[in-house]
This record gives sequence, structure tokens and C-alpha cells, in this order.
Amino acid sequence: MELYLDSVDFKEIEAAFDLGFLYGLTTTPTFMHKHGITNVDEAIVKLSNMVPILHVEALGDTAEEIVKEAHRLLNLGLSKEKTVFKIPVSNQGLKACNLLRKDGIMVNVHLIYTLNQAYMSMCAGANYLCILAGRFQDQGHDSLTLISQTVEMVERWASDSKVMFSSVRHAEHVRNSIELGAHAVTIPWGVMKKLNENVFTEVGTNQFVEHTKLLTMKVKEILRDANPTVNVNQTVTEALIQMTESGLGAVSVLNQDNKLIGIFTDGDLRRKLKEFGSEVASKSFADFEFNEPLTISNEALLFEAVELFKSKKVDNIIVIEADRVIGILDIQDLVKHNLIG
Repeated sequence: MELYLDSVDFKEIEAAFDLGFLYGLTTTPTFMHKHGITNVDEAIVKLSNMVPILHVEALGDTAEEIVKEAHRLLNLGLSKEKTVFKIPVSNQGLKACNLLRKDGIMVNVHLIYTLNQAYMSMCAGANYLCILAGRFQDQGHDSLTLISQTVEMVERWASDSKVMFSSVRHAEHVRNSIELGAHAVTIPWGVMKKLNENVFTEVGTNQFVEHTKLLTMKVKEILRDANPTVNVNQTVTEALIQMTESGLGAVSVLNQDNKLIGIFTDGDLRRKLKEFGSEVASKSFADFEFNEPLTISNEALLFEAVELFKSKKVDNIIVIEADRVIGILDIQDLVKHNLIG
């Protein structure tokens, strides 16, 4: 099924055709009027140079006037191979269609609302039989049955005419066009750019990205620059200053030889306040006992860090390089990078 953009907005057109696989562009005089385009010829020439195939209106009261208008537009610099002229279905319109087709010029007969109109357009040699599904439904009619019947008719007699599903209002119309076997569909950018949106796809993609990061990125790649540390002879007050300046809820505690002996967290502070009261602020870390701190190498994969956070149920892990403390990994660092829930 050929995929067309239905627009005359140059920014939309650039964005859509940047995808690289759209078949072409359909336009209408109504679009041009809504966008305040006054020099229609100039706009048409510009559009023809932007897209692979352009469907553009050729209007007139008689077949001769329609044919003349098509040739006038071609003489502006449009290519026969890249231009399809849109002609409203009527006796004069189909006469013009037949004349243009004999001259090797492509035609889209549109504003089709009945199977009889589609049949006559096919007989006239139209390249495209364009049914305005949304507009027809707006009037309370069953456009989907009409499109299905037209596709069946074209295929029954092995016609070269293609059924185009147009006046697309929403994503469901695109699905309808696929199910009904339409040969072409023309879609507004507002609908087209949302066709790939799906909450399950988004969740799955995020999971794949998350797991890839966990298995390829190292701790050092998300480690903050801050490295809050205190000496064993320093006080809790000094530790709080370090924690405040670093934005981390913990400090590494080092002995006189700058060797790691423990970690002091904001949770520890609350527990010490309960034990010692306000006097805790002046106490040094030599007054406390520490369990062996949880550490991880800066070269470790983030997957290992996540496993530690989950299994040990902690919020902070001290990061080391060789035997040297170089920082603290906070669980929020992983949350920030969407690596842990």
C-alpha cells in the first residue's frame, strides 16, 4: 500500500519526508487556502521539488478546461512522471481523465462517494480512485463498505486503477485501509507521526535500553564528582557539612592512614540522635563503631551495583579505585538514569 502525506504545510512535509520512505504527497486547494497561500503556482512548483510524487488539483468547468489546466501546470516545470492530477468525478471530469491518460498523464479521480462513480472512473483509466472515507462517514454513510467494494471491483477485472483511502481522521482509519486492501492511503502528519506510538512498545523499549545500559555501562560513568569523606577524629558536625555540600546522604569515614573503615549516613545520624541527643553533633567518629562498609569498584558494571542495592537494601555504596575511596554511589543516581525502579 502506497503511503502518502496529506498536507501543504512545508515544515510538516520536510519532517514527514525526512523519514525517507513516503511514496508521495497529496494536496488540496482547501489546504492552501487554510495556510494563507496566495501564489498557488509557486507553492505547487516548490512542492513538486520536495517530494517523489505530487497529487495536485486540475480544475475546470469542461473537460477541455481541465486538460488545459493540467498542461499549464506541467509547463510551470512539473514532471509527467512525478505529477498526478486530481480531478473531481463528473462526466466532464472523466472525459478529461481519459484524454489525459491517453497523453500519458497520471490522474487521481477523487470525491468518489458511490461504487458507480468508482466504476466509471476506472473505465476512464484513472490511476487512482480516491474515496474520502472520513468525510463520507461524517455524513453518516458507510465508507468502509464502499472502499471494500471498490477494491474488489478493481481486482475482479484486473484493473490498473488503485483505490486510495483518503480523508483519514485517525489511526483507526489507517488500520481500516490496511484491512480493506486499499492500494494507497494519504494521511495527515498529525495522524501519521503517532502511528508508531504504543505504550507496550514504549515500555519494552525502555526495558531494553535500561538492560543494555546495566550490562555495558560502568559505575564510573554515572558517579558524581563529589567525594565526601571525614577523618575518624572529625566530628559529626563536620560530616554534616560534607553531606550538605556534596548533596549526598552519606560520607566515607577514613582512619589516620586514610584507609576506609566505615560509612556514615543520614539514617545513622537519626539513630545517633536518638541515642545521644543533641550531644551527637560534637562527637567524633572515634566514638563510634563501624561495620565493614559496602564497596564497589568504579570499573564494575551497573548491573552489579543494582544487584547490591537490591540484595543489601541500602541507599549508598562506597566506590573505590584500587584501595582508594573515590566517591559514593547513591541509589538515586540509578533512578535518575532510569536504571532502577
